Amino acid sequence: MKALYAQQNSPGEEMTFVFQERESLPPSRDHDVKVQVRACALSWVDTKLLAEIKLKKELVPVGREISGVVLEVGSKVTFFQPDDEVVGILPLDSEESGVCEVILVHEHYLAHKPQKLCWAEAAGTLRDGLRAYTALHYLAPVSPGTSVLVLDGASPFGTIAIQLAQHRGAKVISTAHSLEDKQYLERLRPAG
Repeated sequence: MKALYAQQNSPGEEMTFVFQERESLPPSRDHDVKVQVRACALSWVDTKLLAEIKLKKELVPVGREISGVVLEVGSKVTFFQPDDEVVGILPLDSEESGVCEVILVHEHYLAHKPQKLCWAEAAGTLRDGLRAYTALHYLAPVSPGTSVLVLDGASPFGTIAIQLAQHRGAKVISTAHSLEDKQYLERLRPAG
């Protein structure tokens, strides 16, 4: 089974990517879930972060946001069963590459995949959705009558943040980089 890794090069050189052959998965632990990966989101955020923290490893796993189907669960896993559709974010210290056929993931890094989303949408929107929800629900609780400023509203994060804020009854103000972005944002405006 092959998995994608980033290869750290000399300072100043661009990071390169290589597929490495993996013989088998490590032994599963009580809270591990074996997932057949159906989609994995690749982000420049990952590679920039990896370049900044300068891990002392030659090969670093790539692809943190995944969606897939549960194949097996550890003995203490209670929230998932085989054949469940899941989505998750692998932790930065994970040795697993999300760009792989099958991975082991601790159950706390997974959630059930929304049925209405395809595999690619679920993996691709997970990080931005989680960031927007955390910001609007925990960091600055949004409620009816509040106003929210969303910078770069036409970005994936901005689009999700706008919709979540509107859903909670907030007035949303946003910036746009172009006329095309402005027109896109106008379509997000609630009717009324």
